[in-house]
Amino acid sequence: QVQLVESGGGLVQAGDSLRLSCLASGRPFGTFHVAWFRQATGKEREFVAALRYSGTTTLYSGSVKGRFTISGDNAKSTAYLQMDSLAPEYTATYFCAADSTVSKLNPRFWEYWGQGTQVTVSS
Repeated sequence: QVQLVESGGGLVQAGDSLRLSCLASGRPFGTFHVAWFRQATGKEREFVAALRYSGTTTLYSGSVKGRFTISGDNAKSTAYLQMDSLAPEYTATYFCAADSTVSKLNPRFWEYWGQGTQVTVSS
């Protein structure tokens, strides 16, 4: 079992930055993959970024590549999502997810989820 708790969301203006955190517990950090997904009102949950358990490989959706950076700190059992140059279309609830075997970016394949943190970007 892995428990995930997100934090760091808030209300910001377009062009601002935010850093989301995902505190993991239950299993040693680095033994599972970590990803961030987001879900806007009325839309399906979509992939944002992923970090392989080794911490050496990252993946990004095309819409955030170059603006967002995913990272992990094994000592703090925490994954981060640094979001720069935020735009109103990034307004959504951001979820942290974890899984030890997943190889697909579809959210239905990820086993563990946090409760989400709201990010609202005003124009």
